[in-house]
Amino acid sequence: MALNKWLQKLFKKIKDYGTLVMFSHTIFSLSFALISMLLASGGHLPGITIFWIFVAFMGARTGANALNRVIDAEIDKRNPRTSSRQLPQGLIKKKEVILFASICFVMMVFAAAMLNPLCLLLSPIALFLLIIYSYTKRFTYLCHIILGITSAAAPVGAWLAVTGRFSFIALVMGIANTLWVAGFDVIYGSQDFDFDSQNNLHSIPTKFGIKNGLRIAAAFHAIALLCLLMVGLLSAELDVIYYVGLIIITVLFIIEHKLISPDNLTHVKIASYSINQMISIVFLIMGVVDALL
Repeated sequence: MALNKWLQKLFKKIKDYGTLVMFSHTIFSLSFALISMLLASGGHLPGITIFWIFVAFMGARTGANALNRVIDAEIDKRNPRTSSRQLPQGLIKKKEVILFASICFVMMVFAAAMLNPLCLLLSPIALFLLIIYSYTKRFTYLCHIILGITSAAAPVGAWLAVTGRFSFIALVMGIANTLWVAGFDVIYGSQDFDFDSQNNLHSIPTKFGIKNGLRIAAAFHAIALLCLLMVGLLSAELDVIYYVGLIIITVLFIIEHKLISPDNLTHVKIASYSINQMISIVFLIMGVVDALL
């Protein structure tokens, strides 16, 4: 009986942490990281390298999301949309989450050290971005771009992990990842326009208005698509399957932006998260299959 109660508490804790760090959103940058890794290696990659890239990636994004919840706990408590999250509700303690985030960041740095000296050397920059992002909406509407740059560390870092040097292809993929994430974050942020405006929080929608914010998000996504097209043209490993994937992604982007308007933000969650999860999966499957064939 005692064992059952302990297991129930354990499973609930795991579930709470999975929700806290938005584990289902891992796919947003994981797809870029895996394709970058395959392109950098020409489709042939030692298993140990894959392992340490995965450890670094999971440590970075999990730690960053956990810390973000701690830093934003008071804001989340005041916002009706986010007041039911774990920290505002007291379901998880702040100290506990800070310890968890710290362990994740240590994992990331250790994995970087196991990959190559350049990854280790650049790890403090990655840590800075992972931590500073959570504060940016307090002082700049460019917070969406900074989130995108932080996410873009995944494909650029994966390339560096494999080759130990920078590449134009990795940079273009990083720009695509940056603008893609920034675009759907602008869409997601539109639903908090009133709350952000009243609480002196910065975003593209509060700076330029919801209508112009959605236009900027669409422009970000159009440029991201062009960058992904450039990646295909620059990469010998990518061919027809990859371009079919880009066509599907283009259609999904159009659907995403048709789902919302300045006067109707009912489907913001579907547009910003659900459809972009589909985009990530399409990009991952088509890119990986093409790179391996």
